[in-house]
Amino acid sequence: MLNENHAFILDFPELKLDIVQLNHDDSTFKAELQKYHQLDYDIRELEISGSPIDDENMNTLKLQRMELKDILYKQLTAHHETASN
Repeated sequence: MLNENHAFILDFPELKLDIVQLNHDDSTFKAELQKYHQLDYDIRELEISGSPIDDENMNTLKLQRMELKDILYKQLTAHHETASN
């Protein structure tokens, strides 16, 4: 889907409090989350402008976004489990 917003908090609303807390308390998480959101923004901008890059480069950007999302999600779920206990 073109121009779909993959904002982290929209994809994981059930972890909103964990996202806010980690973003505040963990500088590594915060930096990775900022990188994720910038990458998502860049991808959406490219899609809006008709994808002025080739498919291989677009797929590389999307793969980077997916890998960052996976890293962030693992940190989030670990934090959530620790906070719940």
